[in-house]
Amino acid sequence: MKMENFYAAIMAGGGGTRLWPLSRKHRPKQSLRIVSERTLFQIAVDRLRTLIPAERIYVITVTEQAPQLQEDAPLIPKANFIIEPQPKGTASVVGLAAIQLQARDEESVMAVLTADHIIRNEEAFRELLRAAFEIASSGELVTLGISPNYPTSGYGYIRRGEKLGEIKDREYFRTVEFKEKPSIEVAAEYVRSGDYSWNSGMFVWKTARILEEIALHMPELASGLHQVKDAFGTATESAVLEKVWDDLQNETIDFGIMEHVARSVVLPADDLEWLDIGGWARLFDIFPVDESGNLRLIPESILLDTQNSLIFQEKTKTDRLFALMGVSDLIVVDTGDVVLICPRSKAEEVRKIVGLLSEQGKSKFI
Repeated sequence: MKMENFYAAIMAGGGGTRLWPLSRKHRPKQSLRIVSERTLFQIAVDRLRTLIPAERIYVITVTEQAPQLQEDAPLIPKANFIIEPQPKGTASVVGLAAIQLQARDEESVMAVLTADHIIRNEEAFRELLRAAFEIASSGELVTLGISPNYPTSGYGYIRRGEKLGEIKDREYFRTVEFKEKPSIEVAAEYVRSGDYSWNSGMFVWKTARILEEIALHMPELASGLHQVKDAFGTATESAVLEKVWDDLQNETIDFGIMEHVARSVVLPADDLEWLDIGGWARLFDIFPVDESGNLRLIPESILLDTQNSLIFQEKTKTDRLFALMGVSDLIVVDTGDVVLICPRSKAEEVRKIVGLLSEQGKSKFI
């Protein structure tokens, strides 16, 4: 199989609710300029450029986000933007991309990638994808795994089994078990054992192979995808997609498929310098802190007897002086119309506020 059969499918339709109130429906996480003047989505596209040409890069998103993403990546053909009628989880995202690629290239191998991760070692990332492509070309389902350096319930975990071989000087292993976001106590056991990797959410596989697994483990999704594929190029294509998506259950690829497959591979990706900006607390891993462990992403602040806290103000808003005294482990975020204050330990739960706002009909803050 040739590299001409290698495609990238970038998932870019999420809401990024754990970075609320900065991440909103009209400006989701992947469209934020958090680490540079480029958006996270633009950075995700940039690191593929020398490996996969723009015409073989696909983007899966939702209607309201597509125009901004197309503007951010004008080299990607508009026909390569796959629009979900509504978010139904990563299993449906993967399936929809897979049938599109199958229609274009029956031998296609797809890299399922994210639009909101930080990967500092981009050359290692491209080398890793080349190795994963070769492994996937033999029919394996490949997951990129990261060795955990602390326990968290925010990631899925992969238990590694026997070493299967090496490719391009990289070892790869049989997957024994997938576990989607365990409790913090279980996660601590996984880290102590040394047998587990974090599931990075990045996968490489033949489109034909993942569609076989979807048919086996998620037959309702497979049936819906078959209807959508049959409608390609017809006057009813949009209507069929809308109806099929309306009836689908919301499910992740990890829980719906990967926890149940009989055979898959984990390819360690520890040299990527990978970070998932899942929530506000993750910014401590990206930016330098002061001598008291505080992360000040703000023009003016006075912090007295304050430790291990994050203070963020959106650059486009009116500058304010922030003064904190006698506190620790806080997240303080100002976006002009919203001020968020929560314990650092609760940063991953900010999405609960978004859910409450939705229930109360306060859509202008979402």
